[in-house]
Amino acid sequence: MDENKKGLTSLKDIIASLMTDSGLSINPEDGLIWRVWDDTVGPVVARNAHPLWIRKGRLRVRVSEPIWLQELGLAEKAIRDKLNEKLGRPTVEKIEFRLSSG
Repeated sequence: MDENKKGLTSLKDIIASLMTDSGLSINPEDGLIWRVWDDTVGPVVARNAHPLWIRKGRLRVRVSEPIWLQELGLAEKAIRDKLNEKLGRPTVEKIEFRLSSG
């Protein structure tokens, strides 16, 4: 962790350290996925598909109806490529679509 001139450590560094020490491989910048999701997939898809979490390059997305499992499964590579382009780095390696349970 980097300390500033007053000997204080930034919250970002503390959180990153906690994640590393706990064995979680989470990059705080991965949170940008939620910010770019609607723009990436468009309003119709965004109303029916929502990112849940990302771990080790796997993005889990909840969908509202079975038809979206099929449609988005076919578009997985295009969505993944567009997300990574908007994020500016290869964050998402695979997208897993799952039907909402409620």
